[in-house]
Amino acid sequence: MALPQEEHTLMTTQFAEAYGFERSAVTLANWRTAPFSRFSFGQAEEVVPSAMIAATAELSEGEPVASDLLSLALPQGLAGQPDVRAYLDYAHSDAFVLTKAGTIVAEHYAPHAGIDQRHIVFSISKSLTALVIASLEADGLMNPDAPVISLLPEAAGSAYADCTIRDVLDMRVSLAFDEAYLNTDGAYARYRRATLWNPADPSQPDETLLAFLLTLKKDAHPHGGAHFYASPNSDLLGILIERATGERYADVLSTRLWKPLGAKNHASVTVDAEGSARAAGGISVTARDLARVGEMLRKGGVVDNRRIVPQAWLTDMLTAGDHQAWVDGESNFFPNGRYRSQWYQSGEPDGAFCAIGIHGQWLYVDPSTETTIVKLSSQPNPLDDELKHDNFAFFRALSAWTA
Repeated sequence: MALPQEEHTLMTTQFAEAYGFERSAVTLANWRTAPFSRFSFGQAEEVVPSAMIAATAELSEGEPVASDLLSLALPQGLAGQPDVRAYLDYAHSDAFVLTKAGTIVAEHYAPHAGIDQRHIVFSISKSLTALVIASLEADGLMNPDAPVISLLPEAAGSAYADCTIRDVLDMRVSLAFDEAYLNTDGAYARYRRATLWNPADPSQPDETLLAFLLTLKKDAHPHGGAHFYASPNSDLLGILIERATGERYADVLSTRLWKPLGAKNHASVTVDAEGSARAAGGISVTARDLARVGEMLRKGGVVDNRRIVPQAWLTDMLTAGDHQAWVDGESNFFPNGRYRSQWYQSGEPDGAFCAIGIHGQWLYVDPSTETTIVKLSSQPNPLDDELKHDNFAFFRALSAWTA
């Protein structure tokens, strides 16, 4: 039954008042660009086909924690912002959670976001995917030192023909690929179309995610060398998880991470035409549930006396990254850093580690001050190196604050 014209006008006006544009303006061609990302980053399931990652049961988190910390003055010169709230606005923040010793001490949501609203976390998805592999290794279902083709024999003609799963986990695959987020006509554009993140191109054949991955070729140097960040590696990990378990990626993540974690809201992950998960960047979660991941890791991989991440994996993840491989990869971030199992180690004396996604997604953990910080954003520039450095300084300032 059609709505009366007056009621229809009211509904569309309410959306436009909240976001500054109508819902009909958001398309597959623009959903990752401002201003439309303010909506779509919190509603990715409306834009891209998605699979549910089930929590045990969905329970509302209630009301955000109110805190005077949002008015706390920041160190002079930190992005020119006087206090925490001003910085969050400056950095395009949609959701922010700060915990100290497991207690939420500050929380903030933009007007278009909410405490129970999922938000796409982009490459933090990689880090969550690796935690699932940690569980599979513990149960003897996946060996990181095994060759990729032991689980995916059809990769024999691709770049992955002679690398190990560990090479993939540590982004040390020799891959002829350019991680060019704004590319519109090359391999990265094909990649986006294969994941259903971009509109189909009538002049090009359709590809699935796996079909695309199998076309990637090895670069001239051996595997296991310099750090080389390439998102297709992490999507491959999602496919390897399915091969190792015989289950869908979303179900494995639910069973082995989300439910044991005690997540209060379902998560989701975008999928391609065959249902293959975008394990590299398609997961959406609430800020509080992501903070629970950080707290679980801070407390040694355990929640309520139940081990989720094996201690040996966690220790390796936080200490075994190859600093020289990181330096050789010519990263302009974390001068003392390392990368291991899809997680970043800052290399700073405080032992801080983090998961990072484009457009300003962060999960930051400082064990030395018992601090976990989640910042989910709709930052217009997918990378913005200057803002990345500002965020790191901001997190360090908050970690030093004593609750």
